[in-house]
Amino acid sequence: MNLIENGIEKVRVFELPGGIGENGEAVAVPRLALVKWRSSLSDKFYQVYVNGKYSGSTLQPSQRQMVVQVPSSLDVPVKIEVFAVEAEDFDTDFSDETEVTPVESGRVKISLLRQQSLPFGSTAEIYFDNGTGEIDYDNPLTGEPIGIWPAWQDKCGFGMSRFGASDFGYDSSAAVGFGKGVFGRGQFGLDADAIEWASPFLQVGVYKFGVKISDAAGNESSASESDEVTVTPAARATENLDILSFDRQTNQLILSVS
Repeated sequence: MNLIENGIEKVRVFELPGGIGENGEAVAVPRLALVKWRSSLSDKFYQVYVNGKYSGSTLQPSQRQMVVQVPSSLDVPVKIEVFAVEAEDFDTDFSDETEVTPVESGRVKISLLRQQSLPFGSTAEIYFDNGTGEIDYDNPLTGEPIGIWPAWQDKCGFGMSRFGASDFGYDSSAAVGFGKGVFGRGQFGLDADAIEWASPFLQVGVYKFGVKISDAAGNESSASESDEVTVTPAARATENLDILSFDRQTNQLILSVS
């Protein structure tokens, strides 16, 4: 892993004001925040990630602050992280190495394996139990069915894709290659794609989901059902946070949230 977590402490984030009104309240600059931190690492550069996405790098090892853009959302909190990197990696995006709980928690992501064995023209529909323990297969969550092969060029098979440009009887020039898709889940040498679908926002609860595949003629497969999924939406961001008291003896801070 190229991102270094150790040695960085006291990361603080400040909303940047665009001015001060007559009543003494600040007018915030939209989507800008100042990030500050302390570090014992003297020969490293630093990178800031917002919700797991690369936002910028320091220009010298002594720099301990940076202005970054943050999403404008009053519904979910924003996660800001600071990492150290080696000098040769100072401007390299390592977003794929960060482990961040999705900001849109309260939603469930379902992955469907798009194997070449699924017929052209097939669709998928997703159902759930709404927390009751029994999946309702009369009311799909997806609204419109999910097209498995929205572009015909992605489906391999005789007479499909680039005819005659691949193995005899199996035109596979459009298929993802070995190690390029969901590794080990497709045919040998031809890994499969995955289709990802995110549910609407759900309330706190335990849910089960089911998936059915239909071909172009309307023939429907049996359902593939998930295990129980516990959904806990993220805490709402606070608009006003005030300090009520601080006890130096016990190091106890009491906050008021509104």
